Amino acid sequence: MREMLKLFIAVVVFSCLSGGVLAAIQNVTRERIEYQQLKFVKGPTIKNIMEGCSNDPLIDRLKIVDEAKEMNLFVGEFEGKRNTVAFETFGKGFGGELGVIVGVNLENDEIIGVAVTTHSETPGVGSRAKTDPDFATQFKGLSILDPFKIKTDGGQIDALSGATISSRGVCGAVVEAGEIYKRLKPTIIEKVKEKQG
Repeated sequence: MREMLKLFIAVVVFSCLSGGVLAAIQNVTRERIEYQQLKFVKGPTIKNIMEGCSNDPLIDRLKIVDEAKEMNLFVGEFEGKRNTVAFETFGKGFGGELGVIVGVNLENDEIIGVAVTTHSETPGVGSRAKTDPDFATQFKGLSILDPFKIKTDGGQIDALSGATISSRGVCGAVVEAGEIYKRLKPTIIEKVKEKQG
């Protein structure tokens, strides 16, 4: 009985030490891992949306809290002014959640670009929400404050052929981005000015 107790205590001590070491490693590497995910998964999309900016929006990013949820806000500088932001929202596609980056000009509330970052859509059908440039281009120049729907639902966006649900998911994510933007615009402008100053 005594041997089993010693073995049990040894296992508990080893488990606690191992857990502590793993937690410490995670804390030390968290920011670096997050940056690597941004750089390789979302980075190409963000840089495509912010094409022509004179800074690196992945480095010049802000953390902002919206309804107890922290999100990244990527700041773009054009013609010497940090007047553009991009952030990710989510919509419901056919295969699950769609991650969508929306870029917005802070001066006129116009969308500068929309792109899908992550999805589980059917290859060659719903996945075209990420790969078809004509679909994403429809959002460019529209106000982020407008409601977005596909044309069959009474809106202004042409759905991808055979991918109506994916198209609705992207529209839903852009609508969500608009709601976040409306709530946080004063805070966003203040934080961008602080970063620039």
